[in-house]
Amino acid sequence: MPPPIESSEAASTPNTRLSPAPPSGLSAMPPHPSPSAAAGAASRTVYSDRFIPSRSRSNLALFDLATPAVPSPYCERLSAALFWPATPDRVASSAAACSMSSSSPSSSASPVGVGTPGSGNIFRFKAEVAPRRAKRALFAGGDEEDPLFPGMFRATGARPRKIPRTPYKILDAPTMQDDFYRNLLDWSSQNVLAVGLGNIIYLWDASRDKVTKLCDLGEDDDACSVGWAQLGTHLAVGTNQGKVQLYAIVVARIRTFCNTTTSSSVDNVSLIWDVTRSKRIRTMESHRMRVGALAWSSSLLSSGSRDKSILHHDIRAQEDYVSKLTAHKSEVCGLKWSYDDRQLASSGNDKRLFVWNPHSIKPVLKNTEHKAAIKAIAWSPHLHGLLASGGGTSDGCIRFWNTAKNIHLSCVDTGSQVCNLTWSKNMNEIVSTHGDSQNQIIVWRYPTMSKVATLTGHTNRVLHLAISPDGQSIATCAGDETLQFWNVFPPLKSQRCVSLSVMGETSFVRSYIR
Repeated sequence: MPPPIESSEAASTPNTRLSPAPPSGLSAMPPHPSPSAAAGAASRTVYSDRFIPSRSRSNLALFDLATPAVPSPYCERLSAALFWPATPDRVASSAAACSMSSSSPSSSASPVGVGTPGSGNIFRFKAEVAPRRAKRALFAGGDEEDPLFPGMFRATGARPRKIPRTPYKILDAPTMQDDFYRNLLDWSSQNVLAVGLGNIIYLWDASRDKVTKLCDLGEDDDACSVGWAQLGTHLAVGTNQGKVQLYAIVVARIRTFCNTTTSSSVDNVSLIWDVTRSKRIRTMESHRMRVGALAWSSSLLSSGSRDKSILHHDIRAQEDYVSKLTAHKSEVCGLKWSYDDRQLASSGNDKRLFVWNPHSIKPVLKNTEHKAAIKAIAWSPHLHGLLASGGGTSDGCIRFWNTAKNIHLSCVDTGSQVCNLTWSKNMNEIVSTHGDSQNQIIVWRYPTMSKVATLTGHTNRVLHLAISPDGQSIATCAGDETLQFWNVFPPLKSQRCVSLSVMGETSFVRSYIR
């Protein structure tokens, strides 16, 4: 214990005793002298061995953030996150608490409980928890929660990123038909791109940058659609004669590393072989006219035709198709299964958009807001039930639907024909391709639908669109007979770690060979 500090008068009185300190938690005021010692109290100063403060006159309102004349958005979000949103009831109760705390402690008014909304105490415990929206708005750049989709936030404060305005690769696509109702481009999960050029189907392996010829449909037939299965092991081809051909694709990637334990020069060579084998396993001839749309759901293949029908083919069954859907009044030019395989979206030249259940023969949802043919449809991989659709030349709009509640969410007029739509796998953004004098590729940020980038590289309408399995690149094909590749989206963190590990392995092998 530190020695007591005394004044000069107290030091001249050797028999003076210090007053004992009050017990902890009792009165915070110094002890009152007795009447007999009142005369001696004026001639000496008494100090206790410790100080216990009194909070009876503390102004807790000082901890509240003062609201300026024109408060900034950041100050409002900070105050809402740390304390509580400034409402009229809270302001009134806080003022009452301040006046009560400044009054005499012997007042008969009942004290305000700690943790209540009007106590002015910054430590809220469990009584007041800052709402999730306020925290999200503060730490996520001002995102706002979508009322129609709980848990989905509107990115209003995201930083703009730089997207290259030129493609990183361009391939020739001769005999590419300028037909709006065909779907001749698809990218598999095995990183193999399938494209239909006239009556020939080509495969481009992005891993080794090699093009192989899959099949030739003959002079009396040509390709109208291609579609990969989810695992990338089967490719379906729709033809002009109403046939659906099924091919089994085997992509074997064999790595042979060097062996320096032997003296043979052959064993010191490291080779990487990519073997692609294909075989046509089935041909289904159930449609009477061309098949322009294909969509996979596990082992179920759906095909849409110009004969206005949609057929479900089970590749494990002997029958050509297991069910038939007949709701469209014109050619079916768009088919997409949702990512959970629970809903099928179909669109056609009849300006109608339908949503089906896996086992329904009638559509569960019908939408007729578009004013032109609908080819572009895409399901969001980030939110269940979010569907996007794009209209043709007379419409030019991108519409968003909540299929879980059958609600039309929003509409954006692009001013040109919407040929294709696809969602980003890594970000909450969507890509659209256009025709009719614009011939552009637009990257949109959802749900604000602000333009992230506008890419112009084609000289004709961009009819086909596909996204890479890693979600970073897109491939576009147009009537100008060019196939262009664009680097649009950043990789995921997990993909960055994998790419770094692969780079490390590659550099290790190269240094090992040397």
